Amino acid sequence: MKTFHQKVAAITGAGSGIGQQLALLLAQQGCHLALSDVNEQGLCQTLELLKGTTVRVTRHTLDVADRAAVYAWAEQVVREHGAVHMIFNNAGVALASSVEAASTEELEWIFGINFWGVVHGSQAFLPYLKQQGEGHIINLSSLFGLTAQPSQSAYNASKFAVRGFTESLRQELDLENCGVSALCVHPGGIRTNIANAARVNAEWAAQQNGADDSVQDFNRFLRMPAQQAAQQILNAVLKNRRRVLIGKDAKLLDIIQRLFPAGYQQLFVWLIRLSRRGEK
Repeated sequence: MKTFHQKVAAITGAGSGIGQQLALLLAQQGCHLALSDVNEQGLCQTLELLKGTTVRVTRHTLDVADRAAVYAWAEQVVREHGAVHMIFNNAGVALASSVEAASTEELEWIFGINFWGVVHGSQAFLPYLKQQGEGHIINLSSLFGLTAQPSQSAYNASKFAVRGFTESLRQELDLENCGVSALCVHPGGIRTNIANAARVNAEWAAQQNGADDSVQDFNRFLRMPAQQAAQQILNAVLKNRRRVLIGKDAKLLDIIQRLFPAGYQQLFVWLIRLSRRGEK
């Protein structure tokens, strides 16, 4: 894919953050949009920001964990736009909890969105992408799909799963030589609302003596504007990259993990203990 002009892109989680910025940047390049989000209010805000553009924009309230709903949306996108060339499986959520405290319901919730949402979107749109003879599946993993963090076991697991799924998918598409590619995106600290909207396990929070403080601390690491991250993702699509790391933090931790595939865990534990001593 050499240009986004007159193409059709489907985006999940388009009501805020990276998804919203992808929509705005693609519209500027003449790409038609099929937008979805579970948050109707967020979708309306994105549509408001798109006023004045000349591209066709459709919206759909969607829970990506609902497989049947995602398939119905993919069919609707093709019916309304006549084709689809890209699916950005961007919707994601976070959960703060220890492994011991996390409930089955919480684990199923985060996997339903972060992993199964990616699977549903990839499988539902892939046949339509193949029909065009060109296309791209863009799946959002995370920096936490490269390195693991304490209190983020469920999020880590879901994002590691996205990475493995997408890398396997890309190899299958290469072997088929069908004109469709897959890209795995690993954003670092991007300025989105994911930390504020995260679920916090009540039992774990009680043990931490204030989960609100940890959310605020996490927000301080979210430095890169979502627009900048979205632009790097689109650049990677045009270059047909297999993987893109977004942000200096993602690139640095990727290097550390490569150099010390087991030792980085000890480093993280030491840094966390050091920071806790500094807070006392």
